Amino acid sequence: MPDIATKTIRCSGELPAFLALPNTQKKSPAIVLMHERYGLVQHTRDLAQRFAHDGFVCIAPDFFYKHPDQEALHRGAVGYDMTDPEAVLNLKAAVSELARLPQVDSDKIAVMGVCQTGRHPLVLAAEHPIAAALVWYGAASKREWETNQRYPRPLDEMIAGVDCPVLGIFGEADHVISLDDVRHLRDCLDRHDKSYRIKVYAGAPHGWLNDTMPGRYRRAQAEAAWALQLAFLNEVLAPDYDRSRRVQIYECEYAADYDFAKNVRME
Repeated sequence: MPDIATKTIRCSGELPAFLALPNTQKKSPAIVLMHERYGLVQHTRDLAQRFAHDGFVCIAPDFFYKHPDQEALHRGAVGYDMTDPEAVLNLKAAVSELARLPQVDSDKIAVMGVCQTGRHPLVLAAEHPIAAALVWYGAASKREWETNQRYPRPLDEMIAGVDCPVLGIFGEADHVISLDDVRHLRDCLDRHDKSYRIKVYAGAPHGWLNDTMPGRYRRAQAEAAWALQLAFLNEVLAPDYDRSRRVQIYECEYAADYDFAKNVRME
């Protein structure tokens, strides 16, 4: 029998999604996987299947399905400015869809956001219980802390309401998020007494998990970070994990002559 099964479904509100399930009879932890700015492309489906191979039920919704030009979106020629309230609405639909599945342990649903969507696990966790918030090189740049129509509530205020452990994964060579930005996020989590693990990977540019973009992809860092993420999830989803305790780990490797201004966009 195959290790996993996949299918395309629709959550409530007509939100389309890709679903990957491990071949197991026991209830499994689950992940809501948020895509990058390119929408629901094959790379995101590959990650969903990877989660399933690792023993997680994974749903990858198409958060940008309302964009009228999907082809341009997928190649990065246009964008979709999803608001925080829209993200929360769709995330709740995805979480509810997972909770209805007999294969899912509904107390063990985590959310992973990447780049543009990196903030949204935190936004959701501020008002809806989840097991963990997984942030990949997002939620830290200066624009994330501004308030506007897209981001109507201050991120600092939302982080204060987060009630789950947070994993933050970043890269030294990111041209969008500086080391000072990462420290700003760390300090905010500290100030609000949250459990977190943050790691900055040496030499990794923005988008370094995406193996469909050879200029950005960094295999060694991507494999190490995925392993770190699995270890983090295994720890915080364990039956004996004590949420009354605080675990705060910050790890960063960078050059002594680090200069954010010299970081450039990779393709």
